[in-house]
Amino acid sequence: MKKILFFPLLQMQSGHHQVADAIMDMLKNRTEEYELKKIDMMSYSNKALEKIISSSYLKWIRYSPETYDFVYKKRFYGSKQTKSSNKFYQGFFIKKMEQLLADEKPDVIVCTHGFPSFLLSHLKMNGKCNVPVINVYTDFFINDVWAKEGIDLHLVPSKEVKENLIKMHKIPREKIIVTGIPVHEEITKTTNREIHSEKPQILIAGGNSGLGGILKLSTELKKSSQFNFIVLCGNNQKLYDEIISWDLEHIKPLPYISSREEMNELYDEVDAIITKPGGVTISEVLRKKLPIFVHSYLPGQEEINLNYLKKDQLVFELVQNSSLENQLCAILRDSKKMEQWQQAINLFQQGIEMETSEQIVDVINWILDKETNRIPIYSVEPTIQLQIARV
Repeated sequence: MKKILFFPLLQMQSGHHQVADAIMDMLKNRTEEYELKKIDMMSYSNKALEKIISSSYLKWIRYSPETYDFVYKKRFYGSKQTKSSNKFYQGFFIKKMEQLLADEKPDVIVCTHGFPSFLLSHLKMNGKCNVPVINVYTDFFINDVWAKEGIDLHLVPSKEVKENLIKMHKIPREKIIVTGIPVHEEITKTTNREIHSEKPQILIAGGNSGLGGILKLSTELKKSSQFNFIVLCGNNQKLYDEIISWDLEHIKPLPYISSREEMNELYDEVDAIITKPGGVTISEVLRKKLPIFVHSYLPGQEEINLNYLKKDQLVFELVQNSSLENQLCAILRDSKKMEQWQQAINLFQQGIEMETSEQIVDVINWILDKETNRIPIYSVEPTIQLQIARV
């Protein structure tokens, strides 16, 4: 039985885990021929260290977002850092990765976080790993942690990212496929959408932990007369209890939703969403063709995502000191603005070369077949991925 390893990072729930889970389920639902295993490299290396890093990360972005933003942009985005700048930790983790590969003996590796990708690239470029590696990106940009050298296939979020990889990193075009950020197939694609009623339903999502400044909207939500609101509180019991205490008919809080089927139904019931610009959430909502309003964002990745999304006119950023209701009305009830947004969505989706579960599974199957015959995945038929994508 062939084995596929998936590498997110850290144990806490994140988009890296969600994308890994989505692809694993795509494979599970279509074949029983593979052993699928998800491994957090940090926990594998040192469980105590993983707990410290996870806890510190959450505290850092909560209590000192400015410094996190500064460090992220300085070290991991547009920094042009050299390999030598990572020597303080790379030796330890590279040895751990080499040990892991020797123990697990995978046939294909899928990275949904840049750090495992970096480690594997080092091993491949030094002749210590001959396993095909796939990078699956989980934001609308690629930070400097992700490896480019030695990676056999890149599944990228947009046509723009593909062209950047070709231009900036000289990656062969045939090794890059625009898939969008993969989302679970239970989040079904919506082709057409219309406002359900004269009083539209607005979904407010702040992430699994309930972060995102939802309570800052409390006054605006309470006095609204033109919209109904459904607030996803995640695991934030304090937020849930607070909204329940308002006892308002037009505002309904919901606790954490674990069922993707239930989440898909909720997307179908609402007319727009207010959320943070996390890669997976935005990708789900783009798939559902819901108008997206961004009220707040976490420093680092989410801010950079927002800039990309605004540039392509895929989201609307709310102004903090202006009326929420007036801003929603100005967009949702303006047919010209909604038509422009629809055109932007269509243009984005037209750039995706491969998005169905069957196509992604076909490519992984094909890579495994080529690996069985010991043929480099891009040497025999350079455009096979795109041929599969366009079937």
